Formats: sequence, C-alpha cells, structure tokens
Amino acid sequence: MTNLSIFITFIFVLPFLCHSFSPENPTDRRILVLLDDFAFKSSHSIFFNSLQTRGFELDFKLADDPKITLQRYGQYLYDALILFSPTAERFGGSLDLAAVVDFVDSGHDLILAADSSASDLIRNIAAECGIDFDEDPSAMVIDHTSYAITEIEGDHTLIASDDFIQSDAILGSTKIEAPVLFKGIGHSLNAANSLVLKVLSASPSAYSANSNSKLSNPPSLTGSAISLVSVIQARNNARIMISGSLDMFSNRLFKSAVQKSGSSNKFEKSGNEQFVTEVSKWVFHERGHLKAVNVRHHKVGEADEPAIYRINDDLEYSVEIYEWSGTSWEPYLANDVQVQFYMMSPYVLKTLSTNQKGLYHTSFKVPDIYGVFQFKVEYQRLGYTSLSLSNQIPVRPFRHNEYERFLTAAFPYYGASFSTMAGFFIFSFVYLYNK
Repeated sequence: MTNLSIFITFIFVLPFLCHSFSPENPTDRRILVLLDDFAFKSSHSIFFNSLQTRGFELDFKLADDPKITLQRYGQYLYDALILFSPTAERFGGSLDLAAVVDFVDSGHDLILAADSSASDLIRNIAAECGIDFDEDPSAMVIDHTSYAITEIEGDHTLIASDDFIQSDAILGSTKIEAPVLFKGIGHSLNAANSLVLKVLSASPSAYSANSNSKLSNPPSLTGSAISLVSVIQARNNARIMISGSLDMFSNRLFKSAVQKSGSSNKFEKSGNEQFVTEVSKWVFHERGHLKAVNVRHHKVGEADEPAIYRINDDLEYSVEIYEWSGTSWEPYLANDVQVQFYMMSPYVLKTLSTNQKGLYHTSFKVPDIYGVFQFKVEYQRLGYTSLSLSNQIPVRPFRHNEYERFLTAAFPYYGASFSTMAGFFIFSFVYLYNK
C-alpha cells in the first residue's frame, strides 16, 4: 500500500474513530432546519443563535431544496429536525411525510411551527403525532378577554397566555413571569393518544374562527380545549414540539413588551424567549433525560450475582439512575422509583431507597413460589424519559436435603406417630402376657 493510499484511508477513517471515542452525550447536536424563506434566519435569529450557543450545529435549507436528505447509506445525517415551513406543500429531495414519521420513529426529535397558512403536509405531520389543527384553514385563535394590549386596537388575535404546564422538567425551575405572545392557529389533542401534553393552553374565553367574517356556526374549538403549544414524548423517548404560531419564535415577539388585558402588570419583555428556550432544551434532551446503569442483585451477605435463587432467600437489588444536566450526568433524586419481582403478576413491589448520589436500592425475601421471575423497573414520570429495566431470574424450591430435619409445625404428627407405636407396644404386651 502506497503512502498516498494510507493517507486517504486515514482521512476517511478518522471521523469514525473520533465518533467512536466521543464521550456519551444524549443531546442532539446536528439539526436540519427547513425554512419557507431564508429571511427567517434573520427574523428568528435569536432562537437560532441560542441553539448554536448551546452547541448545536444548524443546517439551514429551503423546504423545497432538491438536495434534502435525512439519511445516507442507512445512517441518519441529523439528530433533530426543525420545520419552519408552514406553507410547504411538499418537501424537496427524498423527504416526505413518511420520511419524517420514520425519522421520529427512529428516536430523533422534531420541532414543528405552523400558522394560518399551514399546508396539508404540515397538518398531516401534526396529525401523525396526535395533533389536530382546526379544519378551517382561515381560522385563528381569538380571545376578547386575554388578548395583548397594543397601541392599535385589533381583532384580538394577538393573545397573551400564561396557562403553562406545571412541570419543572419541561419548563425548568425558573418560573416564567411574563405571558407568552401568540398569534396563530389552535389545535386539539387526539383523545386516543395519551402521549400528547398541552404545554401552553388558551384561556376559557378563547375560540378558533376566521377573524374577518361573522360566525354562522359555533366554533369547533373553544376555551381551554384549545392547545397553543403541545409536546409529545414517544415510547422510544423521541420528543416533539408542535406550535400553532411561527411568529412565537420571532425576534419581534421575543423583544416585545406585553400587557395582558384586564391586568395592570406590564412587562418590558414577553415570556416568549424564556418559554421557547426552556421547551427546546427539553425537546433536545438537555433536561429530563435519564439513564440507568449498574443494575445489580445478589443474596444478602454476598457480592456475586447468582444464576438462580431459592425460595425464601433474602436478596438485595440496586440500580444507579442519573439525569443529563446539559453538560454532565448528575444523580437523579426521586422517592417514587419502584421495583417489581414479577411472574405473570408482581409478587413483590418495593419502593427503592436512595443515598442521594444516584444509587437506588432495596432488599426483600424471595416469595415461597418457584418459577421464572423478573426484576422489573417501569419508571414513567411527567417530563422525563421513561426507564424500562427487566432482568430474568429463575427461582427453585428446596432440595430434599435442604429441608429442616424436624419441622416445628410437624410436632403434632411426630407425637401422634410415637404415641401410636407406644400404644401398639402396650397393647401387644397386655394381649400376650395377660391371663
């Protein structure tokens, strides 16, 4: 092999070596951003800059770019997808509805923003995620009570909402004080999909309709049933954020002052930037991402994991759980992690104790039932990735030489046996020697 061929081989292999030895990191790093217009790069630059500041690599493309592709040679080129292209009737390249769904099904994340001009393609992607936008393409969310006060009296389609989900995992521990400005379309959650959560809801006085025409029929979406921003965590822990407003991410609304109708509090800056930043941290696994390591079980007083347990053995079970903080793995603190000793149904259900350093542990006695059992940890908590741990172990009965020589419970039977023998001896003696 010549020096030139060795050099070329090294150049091609080096990226794979670097990737193989890179530190474990759950955070998505390469993000494909599809836009209707490159002008969005400047009009929404604060949001994009915040992602880049946090270490993400953004690849901007027009939605109809013929060179768009999510994967090559069976490997995905991107870790997440941002769709800021509400008017796109079809995507360029090999990207289509099925490709987006497969992308999420493979465990990758998605942010989708729509508006009143949302195309059928965007609506269908949302429908696949359990989100149903208002069927009326000209409808917008209107609120005559919780609208944002502006210098120009409008049609009350610019609303100020502060009905947030109560979850520190999704919105962070810092409370969002200012309302979020929203101008766009509302959506409802598919009742058959239990994975969808409303993150930002409309007020009870809101409704969805065409602001330029009179209502001839009652609106299909009203009140708190209208979701403005929703999130989904799939069963494979892929995360999705769907917003009915693309303007919500814009620099203009990020910097706008806000005063909610009926409130005397006026904020110099809306809560949009904080809200969008915190939710995007959750979507891209910078918060609420758990991992479980060092799952162990053994008999009390021993260190090695046995291949089989015996009924009534005393055993110990432990697991370490950590949460990704955005930069490092930190011990996860909770008091609701449980383990099941399971065969067809749980025979033992124990809440694990923690040492506040990530280690969860407990001890219990193996049931007096033999068969094939499982240690199962099924942990699901709002805003956190789900943990599903399973470890199969057989349980055997006592061997014939492992029982106690004399059982306390059998003493009455022992007494009956010996008394029968003694009675027979006395009867025989009396019968033989009595004249």
